[in-house]
Amino acid sequence: MSLEGKLALVTGGGRGIGKAIALKLASQGADVIVNFFRHRDTAQETAGEIEALGVKAETVRANVGDPAKIDEMFDTISTKFGRLDIFISNAASGVGRPITELDVKAWEWTMDINARALLLCSQRAAKLMSGRGGKIVSISSLGSSFVLPNYTLVGVSKAALEALTRYLAIEFASQNICVNAVAASAVETEALKFYFKEGMAQEGHHLTPAGRMVAPEDVANVVSFLCSEEALMIRGQTIVVDGGTSVGLLALAGKGG
Repeated sequence: MSLEGKLALVTGGGRGIGKAIALKLASQGADVIVNFFRHRDTAQETAGEIEALGVKAETVRANVGDPAKIDEMFDTISTKFGRLDIFISNAASGVGRPITELDVKAWEWTMDINARALLLCSQRAAKLMSGRGGKIVSISSLGSSFVLPNYTLVGVSKAALEALTRYLAIEFASQNICVNAVAASAVETEALKFYFKEGMAQEGHHLTPAGRMVAPEDVANVVSFLCSEEALMIRGQTIVVDGGTSVGLLALAGKGG
């Protein structure tokens, strides 16, 4: 699967899953724009690793929770490159609290970054893909379908993201823009510690039928495939990457009934 000559934008591309995606796309020949907000050093390090693979890399700072900053980011891309072939909506944030402790500020913060950003960025990305087609992939999680402790806001925002992915896929189909989502179970990254108790990685090895937790590279491999021409007829789908975890949960639920 070659992505040679393609230009990709990965939001939150400096760390964790975003970094793995950026590096995977670069390994397939794509030039990559690494978006970041707070962690400039890690974004620049990732850009360096991308360039070491023989392709071009750029970093661009923008808080995707702010519509004005999204416009600034895409204005920069439009001016400098005049096009975009791949857009990966990966940047995410959220507030991990019980429902009774949630407030409007937490709701708006989480929804703006995790769901609204996909809409606003996709609108701008589609204009840069106009006439050539392109690929848009959003990153979701199993929390969109399964209830997890203190994960209400993130789970609801990811459910919205998956619904929006379906609508984008149909509306953009006439422009030859493929839109899909990838939903992962708990992935071994720094962000995991924010939502789940310490030691979950060790527990995950036993709970995941595949025998280990999902790694960022596992998600990146699926994203890379969705960005290839081999995935042309996959539209509006949410591909689950969880080592069989969700299937196992459903099987256990069936036994309980």
